[in-house]
Amino acid sequence: MNEVNAGRLSRRRGGPPRVGVVGGGLAGLACALRLARAGVKVTLFEQRRRLGGRATSFVDQQSGETIDNCQHVALGCCDRYLALLGQLGKLDCIAWHDRQWWVEEGGRTSVLEPMRGHRWLPGFASHAASFLRASFLSVQDKAAIATAMGQIALVDRDSHRDVTFGDWLAQQNQPASAIERFWTPVIVSACNGEVSRVAASSAMHVFQDGLLAGASASRIGVPTVPLVALYDAAEMLLTQAGGELLLGETVEALTATTVTTRACEWAFDAVVCAVPVEKARRWLPASDVRLVQLAAAEHSPILGVHVTFDRPVLQTPHAVLVCAGTQWLFRKDERGCVVHAVISAADAWMGLSEEQIVARVVDDVQRWMPSSRGARVVRARSVKERMATFVPTPRFERSRPGALPDGARWGEAVVLAGDYCDTDWPATMEGAVRSGERAARALGC
Repeated sequence: MNEVNAGRLSRRRGGPPRVGVVGGGLAGLACALRLARAGVKVTLFEQRRRLGGRATSFVDQQSGETIDNCQHVALGCCDRYLALLGQLGKLDCIAWHDRQWWVEEGGRTSVLEPMRGHRWLPGFASHAASFLRASFLSVQDKAAIATAMGQIALVDRDSHRDVTFGDWLAQQNQPASAIERFWTPVIVSACNGEVSRVAASSAMHVFQDGLLAGASASRIGVPTVPLVALYDAAEMLLTQAGGELLLGETVEALTATTVTTRACEWAFDAVVCAVPVEKARRWLPASDVRLVQLAAAEHSPILGVHVTFDRPVLQTPHAVLVCAGTQWLFRKDERGCVVHAVISAADAWMGLSEEQIVARVVDDVQRWMPSSRGARVVRARSVKERMATFVPTPRFERSRPGALPDGARWGEAVVLAGDYCDTDWPATMEGAVRSGERAARALGC
């Protein structure tokens, strides 16, 4: 912690500085643990009885199994998220994959992977050979995509905040088939929004820091344990530093220096609000200028569907289903009988019943993977996250708030943390962690 700020915090009440962090998602966890390492006495409030926010797990009452609300993955470029896992002692709970399996209807499969000796190859060149072999793209599509990739590699993405990625792709004369088969699957998965809504700056970030940054940056990391198990060590780390974790604690109101629960009012030197944007809007005072910024946030849903078949249906660790309603499949057991289907930007699915959702997913699995035909569904569960993330539209990218209002200090205003804050990242686990760390830096830590 910055010594001057630490001293000012301490002098208010004597002893170590005290900070209340409201929200036990990744932003709140990252903030709380950074503050604790700096000697701050942290009280972390979480309404649920588990940590992780939207990147967590729950016990399915039907099966008794612990399942994730949705499949979350990391990329090799997610350095702050991986640093958090390292602090929690959970880096060995991530399985890394250099390959991506893209499956067309009928089962034809293309594998995008880095070439041998890729460590010496810059950017997109590491995947050039497999990209040229990919069957789901035409020669014209590949030429257009390669040309646009060259432009993305050189562009200042911040100068493209005012246009959508769809508009930018049109300016680059990208064929409709290339948009449908390549650009859309990547951006919908990464930004949880269609290319017609996502700011070009956010979409370019995905490619610049991922695929164009080299093979190690674009590796896909999939947790091998339920998401909630990644956060086991958080309570111990906080208590060792003199702080505390309060699960199942409902916060009713907060100010820059107080947190009000159903039981009492807590006094702190500073308060960090690390809850989703819709809750933050309810808690900030009317005088906070960031309310205007937060009003620009638009939500997008994600649907996770857990399906257990009576025999193996997925032989690869994961699969991108090209031009299917079901976008990704992840294998959740060794045999490939249990799969987790993911649909991002799932607005069209939200009005469906679980029976209808499962039927659509199973139909996609059988059409895109003919060998699965005849497999019987043993158990299925769908999980709707109606307000899973904000969409990085041009309007909101111009409005994303900082941890503090311009010119304000901690103790004068609530400190904000969340994937919606100005981190230069889309609404991802990495973006959430970075926002928590920025909130801690706003407190001098």
